[in-house]
Amino acid sequence: MTFILAGFLVSQFTGRIIYIQEKANITRIIDGDTLDTDVGRVRMLGINTPEKNEQGFNEASNFLKKYWGKDVSLISTNEDKDKYNRLLRYISYNNQLVNEQILALGLAHFYSYTNDEYTEELKQAEEQARLKNLGIWQKSKDECASCIQLIKLNPVDPGEYVLLKNNCNFNCNLQDWFIKDDASNKRKLNFSLSSLEQIKLDYSGRVWNDAGDSLYLRDEQGLLVLFFRY
Repeated sequence: MTFILAGFLVSQFTGRIIYIQEKANITRIIDGDTLDTDVGRVRMLGINTPEKNEQGFNEASNFLKKYWGKDVSLISTNEDKDKYNRLLRYISYNNQLVNEQILALGLAHFYSYTNDEYTEELKQAEEQARLKNLGIWQKSKDECASCIQLIKLNPVDPGEYVLLKNNCNFNCNLQDWFIKDDASNKRKLNFSLSSLEQIKLDYSGRVWNDAGDSLYLRDEQGLLVLFFRY
């Protein structure tokens, strides 16, 4: 939990004080992690919510809509804008980080390749949601969900690949299942695996981040089958 006092951000985890850059009013919700304010479009730091037509998109967007028209604090750290010229910010409302609340409800996964003042508390919020199977962490009920094993993920390009195996004594149809990384790279599957069969999925184009990333395998309903972070 993070608290705002007299225009400063005070973290109970570190005790450090960081100046809050600016106040803003939320004028439009784009999706679960992007919104418009009277000072510009904001991409929320530390989180990534489901894309349109993915499981959890509506829930994340609807949660953020309750801040529509509210006055909030935009908190900047060591990142200012992304390549789309969106402001990269944490959002505080009533002395609480909205970014952290979204993770705690299982409406997003942690998404950052640089550490800052809030990294650990965001990771803790995500972990608690995952352990409780909340939101995007709901587990697949497909009979093959416990069968499919990640044998290896090679993130080094060229030659990135994912190796999956069916450990069960029956065939598993993975039609319309998909693999996703921490960003927005998504690969739909269109095959079946016989009992004890392995399959190597070759990647190109630097999909997997060498410095660290996550793999999410989800069934055709978008429910979680496998999660692996390195």
